[in-house]
Formats: sequence, structure tokens, C-alpha cells
Amino acid sequence: MNLTVLLAYVLAIVLLIGTPGPIVALVMNAASRHGFKYALITVLGSNLASLVLLACAALIISGVIALDAQSLRWISLLGCGFIAWIAVQGLRAELAQKPALQSAPLMPVKGRSGFLNGFFLGVSNPKDIIFFVAFFPQFIHVTADLKLSLVVLALVWMVADFVILLSYAWLLRGSFFQQHQRTISLLSSAFLLLIAILGAAYTLSDV
Repeated sequence: MNLTVLLAYVLAIVLLIGTPGPIVALVMNAASRHGFKYALITVLGSNLASLVLLACAALIISGVIALDAQSLRWISLLGCGFIAWIAVQGLRAELAQKPALQSAPLMPVKGRSGFLNGFFLGVSNPKDIIFFVAFFPQFIHVTADLKLSLVVLALVWMVADFVILLSYAWLLRGSFFQQHQRTISLLSSAFLLLIAILGAAYTLSDV
């Protein structure tokens, strides 16, 4: 196993999952309004949604890998472009606004359990499948076997997703999150852009 690639992947997904977004807001709201147990159930629902999206992406990648080398290069470059676009959008959004404390708690959805809330919110954006398809190939050399690499990448993502979201429920119910939200977003976007640039350089160097 390539530990350097694995560590880079872990750092990337920690920044990605840790970036404030709808799921984080939902988990924080669940913890503050209904307690830790309800937040845990919400995280489990979100985790299942991630598993569904990851499985779809793994199936797509498994089928795509059989293409010729030239096609794979173009797919990898398109993936790097997609990641770079996400990074630039994040940087532009954060740099365009003035730092400010914002607190807009979500209203709980009546008639649904925390598990269903987490699952439906997590699976409601199928664009995440495209992201995984673009993101995974940059770290696919974590092992020498494609299928094993996909399993490792998916499992690491699932564990990180669960631990980070649960950490938000425990630790970020006060003012710390609001004070550092902009910095976290800027750092994660910048790191994504770096991943895209390095991935494109690696792909082009193999031509």
C-alpha cells in the first residue's frame, strides 16, 4: 500500500468533509435541538447516503478503467478540471464576501426521523457521484489492485465522514464554528485546487 498517497487522500477528505455545508448544518442542528443520540442517528443516515453515492461512483470507475490509455488521460484531466472548478468557486465565494458571523439554524423536518433526514439530504445531490468519479482516480494508486484501491478509498471516506460529522455534533455547538468557518472554507478550497493542479501535472507527465 502506498502510504504517501493514502495520507494525502486522508488529508484531502478531512478538509472536504470538514468544510461547512448542509450536512454539517443538519448534524449541528440535530445535536443542539434533540441531543447527541438524535445527531448520531442523523449521521448514520448521511453515512448510508455516502455509501450509496460511493458505490455508484466505484461502479462507473470500474467500467471506465477498461478504456484505452489515451481516453483515461482525458477522463483524468476532465476530473482535475472539475475539481479545480469546485475549488475556484469556493475561493471566489469566500473572497467575495466580508468575514461575518452568521447563524441560521435549520428547522427540523417534522414527520421524519433523524436517519431519514440525514439520508435524504445526503443523497439529494447526485452531482456528488461525478465528484467521486473525478476525485478517486487521483488516488487510485493507493494499492496495486484497482478493486482493492476502490474498497480502501471508500472505507476510509466512510470512516472519516462518520467521525468528522460526529465531532461536529460534540464540539462545534458554540461560537468556534462561526468564528472559523471562512478560514476552513478557504483552506479546503485552496487544497482542492492544489490537488487538481498536481493531478493534471501527473497525468500530462505520463503522456
